[in-house]
Amino acid sequence: MANFTIADIKALREQLGTGMVDTKKALEEADGDVEKATEILRLKGAKGNAKRADRSTSEGLVAAREVDGKVTLIELACETDFVAKNDRFIALADKVADAAAAVAADSAEAALAAAAGDKTVEQLISDEAAIIGEKVELRRVRTLSGDAFQVYLHKTSKDLPPQVGVAVAYTGGDAETARSIAQHISFANPSYLTRDEVPEAEVEKERAVVTELTRQEGKPEAALPKIVEGRINAYFKQVALLDQAYAKDDKQSVKQVAEAAGITITGFVRFKVGA
Repeated sequence: MANFTIADIKALREQLGTGMVDTKKALEEADGDVEKATEILRLKGAKGNAKRADRSTSEGLVAAREVDGKVTLIELACETDFVAKNDRFIALADKVADAAAAVAADSAEAALAAAAGDKTVEQLISDEAAIIGEKVELRRVRTLSGDAFQVYLHKTSKDLPPQVGVAVAYTGGDAETARSIAQHISFANPSYLTRDEVPEAEVEKERAVVTELTRQEGKPEAALPKIVEGRINAYFKQVALLDQAYAKDDKQSVKQVAEAAGITITGFVRFKVGA
């Protein structure tokens, strides 16, 4: 008779995020020795990592670290919400965020090559994925420089870790307004800081679309330039942060709110799990 209980199975499964059947079999093979069962599950999982390579990772979390005047934001993805809220997965994300921030990684590739103890981040993720039993993927990493920062991590479900993360770099002393703008970004999802940063090719593509739509509406040819420019301005208000209507007061733009508070937004990063 195996030297373990149902409670032991549950505890190990919650610790590792592994399946009930696999956890029970590992404890049986290890005769109730938790450390040995953990190693069995790790080795079993390592063989399964390759098989899981093509699976989708639509769950996970966003984490942030501020180190040496920079903020690093990561998105660590997994397959299921069960794993996303598992302590082992969250601990892995903490280690990955620490390692990425230590080298100010500005891409997933740079972070994967960073040291995490006696391993690289890539090796660490692979080993932990083998134990967890799901595909785990470091999808995105960005590092933001600036004079001051506000980080906002938003939970889309109270039972899950943060699914949306925003880091804002700014100058000035009003941290409360800077944080409010970070919250705005989490909701409004701008793509650029200013309209000047929007690539010309994207602007011209949008211009061609709205010009054709305006013509199809039967507007007079002479009125087209003015109508098109109005619609291009509306486009900028969608994609450029400083042009957007402020979420807490849509009669003001984000730029106006920042100026009134005496701060200047110099950059931002926004990640949403699976988006």
